[in-house]
Amino acid sequence: QVQLVESGGGLVQAGGSLRLSCAASARTISTYAMGWFRPAPGKEREFVAAIRPSGGGTYYAASVKGRFTISRDNAKNTVYLQMNSLKPEDTAVYYCAAGARAGPSESLYNYWGQGTQVTVSS
Repeated sequence: QVQLVESGGGLVQAGGSLRLSCAASARTISTYAMGWFRPAPGKEREFVAAIRPSGGGTYYAASVKGRFTISRDNAKNTVYLQMNSLKPEDTAVYYCAAGARAGPSESLYNYWGQGTQVTVSS
């Protein structure tokens, strides 16, 4: 069992930046792909970004490409989402997840955090 705890959310003005963190309880976090998701109409979760276990491959939704960066520090059992040039439409609860493969499907991930709120004002 892997416990995930997100932090770093808050209220920012459009154009601002935030860095989200997801801390994992397992020291073997290096065996898991990690992803970030947010709610969307008609979906429980919308894919935002993912990273392979080694950190050697990253993937992004088109809506955030060029603005968001996912990274990981396996020694600290933590994955990050650096969010720049934030837009009001980025407002959401952001969830991190751990799974066997990095990809856009929710079904790839077995463990989920409780989420952290990001609010972007116009």
